[in-house]
Amino acid sequence: MKQRINLLIALSVVALFVLSTVQCYLVKTAYDYKVAQFHTQIKNEIAQITNNYSDIDSALVSKKEALYKNLSEKYIKGKSSKIDIKQRILESEYQSALTTAIQRKFERDLPNFKIDFAIVLNKFILYKNAKKADTIFSEKPFIQNKLYGNLASLNHAFLVRNYVGTTNGTFENQDYKLLTEDSMYVSVIDWEMIILRRMTFILILSLFSIATLISLFIIAIKALIKQKKVSDVKTDFINNITHELKTPLATLSISTKILEQKNIRDNDDNFNAIINTISRQNNRLQNLIDQVMANSLAENELELQKEKIETEDFLLSIVNDFKITFPKIDLKTDFQTSKTILALDKFHLTTAFLNVLENAVKYGSKAITIRTSIVENQFSISIEDDGIGIPKNKQSFLFDKFYRVQQGNLHNTKGLGLGLYYVNQIVKAHHGTVNVVSDLGKGTQFTILLKV
Repeated sequence: MKQRINLLIALSVVALFVLSTVQCYLVKTAYDYKVAQFHTQIKNEIAQITNNYSDIDSALVSKKEALYKNLSEKYIKGKSSKIDIKQRILESEYQSALTTAIQRKFERDLPNFKIDFAIVLNKFILYKNAKKADTIFSEKPFIQNKLYGNLASLNHAFLVRNYVGTTNGTFENQDYKLLTEDSMYVSVIDWEMIILRRMTFILILSLFSIATLISLFIIAIKALIKQKKVSDVKTDFINNITHELKTPLATLSISTKILEQKNIRDNDDNFNAIINTISRQNNRLQNLIDQVMANSLAENELELQKEKIETEDFLLSIVNDFKITFPKIDLKTDFQTSKTILALDKFHLTTAFLNVLENAVKYGSKAITIRTSIVENQFSISIEDDGIGIPKNKQSFLFDKFYRVQQGNLHNTKGLGLGLYYVNQIVKAHHGTVNVVSDLGKGTQFTILLKV
């Protein structure tokens, strides 16, 4: 049974992990789709703003084209090197002005986004004739080749568009053609938050699904463990009650066989002794049945017959009866109260107190002390023994139905596991509380608090 449960738990964990992984993959896929959709949106909106620089600031664009023409003619004349041309282009005096103009247009036409951008130079190729091309500059996009913009890096930016420009001219009776290519990269500030906001419903639904799966998994595992515990308790209870019933039944069987002997029937003393034995065992059987029946009720189903009694005298009567049954136990009283009148059910409380005292004897106590006191307007009854004690990890289960403290897989003391459950139910029915303090090997103290 245990192996099956462990296997089921392992399979459930694997299934939960697989389902969670699939859910995370779907969320990641949705996120990637939203990112691509967002990039497309930005590209389309920027494309609607401008096709080239001329519709942003025609004067600045004219200066740019004049600079490119001038640099080309100087290169043809041999007065500028390729390095000089690149440096002049990247350090043009109208760079800051055009950056500001483009930035303002973005702010005006795309007010919902905060955009950083960079336009980098990719190519600067001079054709002196139709057959010969002189590549002055041709590189992959680098932020070091930035012409305009305020981006510090292209790492988290995406390409929006390429600008290709051509210029035709004649210098010293020689026709030439200039080809340039610029690339615009943009980065939307806090774009991750924008996408996450757009995915709010998906994220909430996914988190809810995962939380539901985990919750159902935990509930199922708890129910499975509880069911196993109930099954174990049930099996243990059947074994224990079978053991408890066999003893008086065996005694009754032997006693009835003895009564069949004529010499026993003719001897009054022997006959009466056997009859007394049969009576005691019959009472024991009846008490076992009554105990099981009584402990099947909850505290709110018990019918108490309360009467006002002097609690100290009531406790002394229990102590005196207990001393007769267990004369070898050193039972002491330390009553710090006197003549305390409480409304109690004498029958049920007597059984409850005797259960606690008999448990102490069962688990090795030789000395027991009963104390009374008033604690925060409550009547406190403390029963302290010097028995074997109760492990800390077992104490929270003491008042569960059918629970008995065990050593390994063996119960050293026989019983039905109903005594302390019955005590707890009776005390609750009196609107009181019971708690336990114990150290293994140092004894146990039960404290019952009743309203004054």
